[in-house]
Amino acid sequence: MAKQDTAPTTPKLRFPEFRDPTWKSVTLGMVADIKTGPFGSTLHQSDYVDSGTPIVTVEHLSDYGLLHANLPLVSDEDRVRLSSYELMTGDIVLSRVGSVDRISLVGAKENGWLFSGRLLRIRTDAGKVNSAFLSLYFQLEATKQAIRSVAVGQTMPSLNTAILNSFPVVTSTLPEQQKIADCLTSLDEVIAAQGRKVEALKAHKRGLMQQLFPREGETRPRLRFPEFRDAPDWTVGKASDIVEVLQGYGFPERLQGKREGEFPFYKVSDISACVDAGGIFLADAKNHIDAAVLEELRARLLPAGTTVFAKIGEAIRSNKRAIATRPCLVDNNAAGVKAIHGVAEDRFVYYLWSRIPLIEYAGGVVPSINKSTMEQIEICCPSIDEQQRIADCFFSLDSEIVCETDGLSNFKLHKRGLMQQLFPIPVED
Repeated sequence: MAKQDTAPTTPKLRFPEFRDPTWKSVTLGMVADIKTGPFGSTLHQSDYVDSGTPIVTVEHLSDYGLLHANLPLVSDEDRVRLSSYELMTGDIVLSRVGSVDRISLVGAKENGWLFSGRLLRIRTDAGKVNSAFLSLYFQLEATKQAIRSVAVGQTMPSLNTAILNSFPVVTSTLPEQQKIADCLTSLDEVIAAQGRKVEALKAHKRGLMQQLFPREGETRPRLRFPEFRDAPDWTVGKASDIVEVLQGYGFPERLQGKREGEFPFYKVSDISACVDAGGIFLADAKNHIDAAVLEELRARLLPAGTTVFAKIGEAIRSNKRAIATRPCLVDNNAAGVKAIHGVAEDRFVYYLWSRIPLIEYAGGVVPSINKSTMEQIEICCPSIDEQQRIADCFFSLDSEIVCETDGLSNFKLHKRGLMQQLFPIPVED
């Protein structure tokens, strides 16, 4: 990030009508008014009311605008005093405590909302800088790093108006700012639409899960495929009737860190990374072992097709599941379930097991669940043919979700690439 008196270069990419080197560095205080929200640093449940004025808190910040749903309300009895804290269209709202680089641009519907004391409101001078352009500048990774670097405090970084008033930003002519903002904002609309598509597919899957599996205490789902409508009710039994529960193994630190090898050795973090990326099939591992280490550990490999998951700690609550794509091991913070051949189908087991909140069966100060407890969990299961049909349905839907999620990631990557080219890279003195 440039110092205040550093002259930035021109961007790598410019629109044809803007070729003159008109970019310059200014301080934020020169082009905007900055204000801290009321109500101190923290709002409590007692501050909220059933009828009043919506207030934006740090939890409602998003790179693509403020969230519109479920904003808390505060009393508007002292509306005159609070009127100077009302948000206007085009205001920028920035987190000032903790994650100090979280920022949102206020859209056209939010006029009159208040903002909390954990936020800073940046209101641009329309004759000097375009607010959408400035909000995009604050989304640049280089700008975020610069904001974090000027924050004060070690355990809880924080910003204030004095810091931001002297914070350097780069600007061009207003027409060029508008052109850049229009370009990237239109891409934001594409990203938002793609995000809604992904969420709609996920919601559709959740609805199907509720229909194609019986409700608790029932043995017949509300929706069945035509060829199974006259089939018997599902069979109630124990998990051990259809799966083998497979244990994880201790993984000595001296054996860790090998990026390649014959067998992947998965940790809970690998499972989480797979699921967080929208995946189902577990492939990437940060640790590998060979046959000699496998013999040293006296470990039994988990077969391909095993559903793996966390079995200890707060990670149990996340209910994250993934399917191993090849023989592997998991550490002793994880476990797996493998369908018994001829009785259950691996992918059906994955979807069935994803519906079981293991935290409800866990015990101890640090939540954990053991093999015998998992084996006794009550399950409800149809014939293997119906299992296959259900698994095919959800697998097809999950494949579409993964494809659309990849599309969303590509749009975001494209935007980041454009931003790096449409904004100049400052040159240090």
